[in-house]
Amino acid sequence: MPNPTADQASSAEHDARQIPFGEALRVWTYIGLNSFGGPAGQIAVMHRVLVEQRRWVSEARFLHALNYCMLLPGPEATQLATYIGWLMHRTPGGIAAGVLFVLPGFVTILLLSYVYAAWHDVPAVDATFGGLGAAVLAVVVEAVLRIGRRALANRWMVMIAILAFVAIHFLETPFPAIIAAAALVGFIGGRLAPSVFLPAGNGRRGTQVDEGTALDRHDSAHTRPSAARAMRTLAVCLTLWLGPQIALAALLGPDDLFVQVGLFFSKAAVVTFGGAYAVLPYVAQRAVETHGWLTATEMLRGLGLAETTPGPLIQVVQFVGFMAAFNHPGHLPPMLAATLAAVLTTWVTFVPCFLWIFLGAPYVEAARASRRLAAALAGVTAAVVGVVLNLAVWFALHTLFGQVQEFRGMGVRVLVPQWATIDPAALLISGVAFAALFWWRLGMMRTLGLCAALALAHYIVFEA
Repeated sequence: MPNPTADQASSAEHDARQIPFGEALRVWTYIGLNSFGGPAGQIAVMHRVLVEQRRWVSEARFLHALNYCMLLPGPEATQLATYIGWLMHRTPGGIAAGVLFVLPGFVTILLLSYVYAAWHDVPAVDATFGGLGAAVLAVVVEAVLRIGRRALANRWMVMIAILAFVAIHFLETPFPAIIAAAALVGFIGGRLAPSVFLPAGNGRRGTQVDEGTALDRHDSAHTRPSAARAMRTLAVCLTLWLGPQIALAALLGPDDLFVQVGLFFSKAAVVTFGGAYAVLPYVAQRAVETHGWLTATEMLRGLGLAETTPGPLIQVVQFVGFMAAFNHPGHLPPMLAATLAAVLTTWVTFVPCFLWIFLGAPYVEAARASRRLAAALAGVTAAVVGVVLNLAVWFALHTLFGQVQEFRGMGVRVLVPQWATIDPAALLISGVAFAALFWWRLGMMRTLGLCAALALAHYIVFEA
């Protein structure tokens, strides 16, 4: 496959109307196969290829699209790819970009899920996956710091993050309520104290035109809002999204596992904002604690798999659906049930991404200079820091300790680890992961590989 970063100088001279669809497909395939490192790493890959090397889209337009995608429920990197693909080649371009961004990760995680389900009882395999789980704690903490450096520009933003953490961790406030409150605070704050809530350089930056980029040389008709097109988009996407679930409910009954899985992840696609790390607390707590589809250990293993594969990190929900059906297959063979559940989970998770983009992007393009949107986003992003911190605490408790007790009273929940059940090996491997990420700067992939190798070595030396 040709390297899409070649011939950069000639690529910069392309007009959007002259960007061949086949060339765009090659670029999206390249991006999909190289999108490691979670949302930040995936967005960085798109920025490098599309803004810096190909110069198909300007910095201002890229950031404007990213801001909109961060306000949406679901994986912002997938939605950003869909958005830019739609800008370049209308609906077919958006579908191609989104599918090619997701497909490599789907195939890889499905294969790894087969390995885990078939051989996780083999101690050496389980130990290796356990090393990934221990390393994930450092990865999530690094995500807290990375998002925090960008979002917490002043003490008011820090206060929003703290309140979001308290609300979700101790008060169990519904995640959508936290995001809605943060967006409202940002919106009002942007009017009362714009210097606090508006990102530096915001204002009419979104209307800047970089004449050296392809997309900004002209405005396409498909980027203008149309009520008729919006209604068609809504009808088609809702049919594709909800139609299979209605058919399953009619065929199998509302209590069937597949119906419950489809309903749960459809709800997650609607109510989870702030990207993959913000989604995971909701998914983990409901799938593990409420539904009992898999254990906390299996959830950690799944996140470790998602961290080591290309594509969106939220693809971990595919593993959750897979293990839910594998553990509760009903009358089907476990592997067949798990495969069907993985496909269903992926479908109901990512079809809404196309709905949000195809429905809302024309209106967002028409509001590229909106200061109110930027202020609301600032509040949401600050709240996401607190939510991701909650995820880090949840992972730390379930990674480092064998037992965690839960105490409730006066509407407050407190999780207390049983210190006698601390896992020395997990503590050591997590410490190595922190050192590898923060001091040795090995990067995520090398860190995960190192921790998996350490876990396997620990098993061979001390337990085999």
